[in-house]
Amino acid sequence: MTTIESPNAVECAGAGRAYGERVVLRDVSFALPAGRTLAVFGANGAGKTTLLRMLATLLRPHAGTVRVLGCELPGQGWRVRGRLGLVAHSPMLYAALSARENLRFHARLHGLGAERGEALLAAVGLGLRGDEPLRTLSSGMVQRVAVCRAVLHEPELLLLDEPFANLDPGATALVEPLIGRASGATRVVISHDVDEGLAAADLVLGLRGTGVALLAPAAQVSAADVRELYR
Repeated sequence: MTTIESPNAVECAGAGRAYGERVVLRDVSFALPAGRTLAVFGANGAGKTTLLRMLATLLRPHAGTVRVLGCELPGQGWRVRGRLGLVAHSPMLYAALSARENLRFHARLHGLGAERGEALLAAVGLGLRGDEPLRTLSSGMVQRVAVCRAVLHEPELLLLDEPFANLDPGATALVEPLIGRASGATRVVISHDVDEGLAAADLVLGLRGTGVALLAPAAQVSAADVRELYR
């Protein structure tokens, strides 16, 4: 297989996923142009995190086609993983290591020096706490380090699952430039904050049951439309 040139950073056509006999996602189709933001809404259990994990190459689609940055999944997942940045429910960090050690470890995986990690720690206000074991830091501080890990290698596509969870307004303001529109990356963002999610989006995907209940440009979607997904 070869990489397919496309103006879209993410493409799903009839994508589906099941756990045993339980279907979680069915016939999910959308296209997200490069440089744009997709906001994903839906009640708990609607399949939002499953979709994000498929895009992150952590889960195989069981039906349809999923293509990320021109690479078809799962067969070409190895081509795309180094171009993704993921902020998930788990921070994907080593609790026994310090924030600085975690970032240096991940920097080596990407063939980078320590300078980028140092700059990111300073940017999120943790430059003076960088040598403390992660397990001694608050959940909000750990989330800031997780954001640093996700953007360390300047990924083309950010996959963000409630990225501002555990962050107070001050911390949110610090990480926003790294994972918000200013990052310049294409973004897929799961959010339960309807107003904030809509404001950040170019395209809205609403999941309900096992499939797509809403798909439209953000400018055509109201907060009331999104809240219907939770009824």
